[in-house]
Amino acid sequence: MVLRTQKVRLYPNKTMQKVLDDLCDYRRYCWNAGLALWNDMYEEALILDDKRLRPNEYKVRNELVANKADWQYRFSARCLRLAISDLNKAWKNFFDKAQVDWGKPRFKSKKATRQGFKTDRAKIIKGKLLLDKPHGIKNWYDIHMSGAKLLTGELKVVSIYRENGKYWASLPFEVNIETKPKTDHVTAIDVNVGHINYTEGKINTLPDDLKHLYKRIKHYQRTLARKRVVNGKRATKSNNYVKTRAKLQRDYRKVANIQHDIMQKFTTQLVEEYDKIVIEDLAVKEMQMTHVASKGLQRSMFGYFRQILSYKCDWNGKKLILADKYYPSTQRCSKCGHIKTGEEKVGLNGNLKYRTKHNEYICYECGSVMDRDENAVYNLLALIN
Repeated sequence: MVLRTQKVRLYPNKTMQKVLDDLCDYRRYCWNAGLALWNDMYEEALILDDKRLRPNEYKVRNELVANKADWQYRFSARCLRLAISDLNKAWKNFFDKAQVDWGKPRFKSKKATRQGFKTDRAKIIKGKLLLDKPHGIKNWYDIHMSGAKLLTGELKVVSIYRENGKYWASLPFEVNIETKPKTDHVTAIDVNVGHINYTEGKINTLPDDLKHLYKRIKHYQRTLARKRVVNGKRATKSNNYVKTRAKLQRDYRKVANIQHDIMQKFTTQLVEEYDKIVIEDLAVKEMQMTHVASKGLQRSMFGYFRQILSYKCDWNGKKLILADKYYPSTQRCSKCGHIKTGEEKVGLNGNLKYRTKHNEYICYECGSVMDRDENAVYNLLALIN
């Protein structure tokens, strides 16, 4: 059994729009109230040096439930419970510095463009989403949705969120899947800014339509920067500002859709054609040295690629091999095994001493001349043998 999540667009009527908006606000209230209480308990435990006073999910949740105000009974109790459950996970991650986005949980802002909540009592009835109805509420309706392919399996915790005036839901289903047939083929993948190399060729992750969208995003960002202050006053609520911001957010959604489509199709192709796949365990955070490099790495979606490839390999019984982040796939010659060191190393701008290009690899031991990325692919492939 595996969890498969489908993202769908919701079309609530005006009554249910108000319900969803209120639940988003209530979820934010529960998170912030729980986090404030958690911080107080944690500081008290530190000051008194008493581990028994340390907060946990049950203490915080029971305290909030015991002090519920009358207006809170209009909302589903699951909203509060799941908010504190997520807060508990966030605090556990805070003590695990190996996490990618390690840090202390923060308060949620009502100004954030994305607001949402979770429920584990939602149902799918005749292709519509039905939320759990609190006591004392008369008007309650099913929510139309689109974008779902297969609504089969056991529905788990549903995440519903509002972004830029539109409503979305992530529907996780626990399903049985058939694994892909074995092919006895292996491959290695070298991810780069703008493209991904593997044994059969190269995938372009920065097509022309994405380049065009990035130019438009840059234009809208500059336009918004000029509209923020007019005649010495903040003008972020003017009609022109709101229109431009909506266009910017629309293009961000288009970019994300194109990127996700490329990654999903490529990873599906990989698990269908290969039994063993080798990729590098890149330290992306450490690679973001400059503003330009950081932007290129974020657009290339290294982390997202590894995430979806990992779970697709698990689903289909394929083996994903991670090369150590210190493995010299770029510096090693795939022909003779010589590893460049010191002034011979190939950097982002090639090699300054020998004036080689960024995408050029020249071995000074055996004289081989290769494409830098293809050489890295063959070095990664050697880890399987």
